[in-house]
Amino acid sequence: ICVSKVSSTVKCLLEAVNLDGLTLLKARVSTEEVLGVPDSDLVPGVYEGGLKLWEGSLDLVKALRSEIHKGELSLKGKKVLELGCGHGLPGIFACLEGATAVHFQDFNAEVLRCLTIPNVNANLTQTSQSTASKDTTPIFETEWSQVHQCLPHEHNDVKDTDSNSGKNLVYEYNIILMAETIYAISAQQSLYKLIKKCMKRPGGVTYMAAKKHYFGVGGGTRQFLSMVKKDGVMDASLVAEVADDSSNVREVWKLSVKRGLKS
Repeated sequence: ICVSKVSSTVKCLLEAVNLDGLTLLKARVSTEEVLGVPDSDLVPGVYEGGLKLWEGSLDLVKALRSEIHKGELSLKGKKVLELGCGHGLPGIFACLEGATAVHFQDFNAEVLRCLTIPNVNANLTQTSQSTASKDTTPIFETEWSQVHQCLPHEHNDVKDTDSNSGKNLVYEYNIILMAETIYAISAQQSLYKLIKKCMKRPGGVTYMAAKKHYFGVGGGTRQFLSMVKKDGVMDASLVAEVADDSSNVREVWKLSVKRGLKS
């Protein structure tokens, strides 16, 4: 989907989101207007919550800013992929911080047309700080298990160990961003395989913002991190924890390939 493919039937209103001095713009629409379903967080197989601005997206942007200020992260010149982007604010922040390429992915094409693309256009038009061009920002609509088939390929010596094709690995990203993507246990394995397939080795990192528990759907950071630990390929470190007197706790984790492991 090109960034010029904004929905012609759904009109969105732009709102400002202030994050400790950083102001980003976001569109506001309803699930009823966009998808023809009642306002809901989740309709399995139809709508995965992308029209809502989840707390995890804001937590992730704040965590990225903190990592930059502490000298733990630089987005300049990096290739970035945001999975399950929805509004796309973390990826947009990467654009504003000078990432060379930022790619956005979501389950719903209409979420991309009605929210992600308007948000990218609004935020990158409003500033001259970005070195990334909104006119060449790829945006993909697909499921976790199919994302790698949509991404551009790079020539490298790393082989795709999850297929028998012998083709080179897909586009290698320095940084993968994802917020509120691990709510369903059934999708966690496919998501983790995708991360391992697309993250650059060595040196690539994944920043994941999520809740400890997603009540009613079964997922959460504990289940996902247990899978990561059992796999033995990646290290996970806690970057931020948000406990705002609610019954749940939100976290931001950083995943990276363990030292000494070959690609």
